[in-house]
Amino acid sequence: MRIQSEAAIEVAQAPNAAALSMESVSLLEPHWYVAQTCARHEKCVAEQLAGRKIEKFLPIYETVNRWKDRRVRLQLPIFAGYIFVRLPLRERLRVLELPSVVKLLAFGGLPVALPDEEMEAMRNGLTSQLRAEPHPYLTAGRRVRMRSGPLAGLTGILLRKKGCFRFVLSVELIRRSVIVDADVADIEPAS
Repeated sequence: MRIQSEAAIEVAQAPNAAALSMESVSLLEPHWYVAQTCARHEKCVAEQLAGRKIEKFLPIYETVNRWKDRRVRLQLPIFAGYIFVRLPLRERLRVLELPSVVKLLAFGGLPVALPDEEMEAMRNGLTSQLRAEPHPYLTAGRRVRMRSGPLAGLTGILLRKKGCFRFVLSVELIRRSVIVDADVADIEPAS
């Protein structure tokens, strides 16, 4: 009986050991995460991350604000209150130690990694010369996929506004969207 129970313990521990090694591998590989910042501190956090040599992505758009006496061009973050960071999960304290970072978005206590392919496509598209601006989060509409261009491979919603087609790209984790001008030739129905 004692031998069988020791064998049962070894078998029971083997899956846990495999699970631990899988967790340690994912802790060592860099992935994209979303860091929530204090209000209007996104650029400050981006500078601090650059100082710590942490890869970051903060998409910016340009707008003109009119006050009573003047007009000012401002560069504002597309996703207000959020910045994307790429690092191994075990190094998350390097981000969380920053004074203006509130948290990494998480479910069940573990930060949620964003798909690398989608983040790379979004980085390539939003850092190119596309005119992008924030848009209210959409869940309903005609789903399409960009088959070519800077946002190739991404799925979003197609809108028609003043005779022009616009592509709405939504980040479900933060429930925010960005809208860009789209060419109909670059779009195909999403399956």
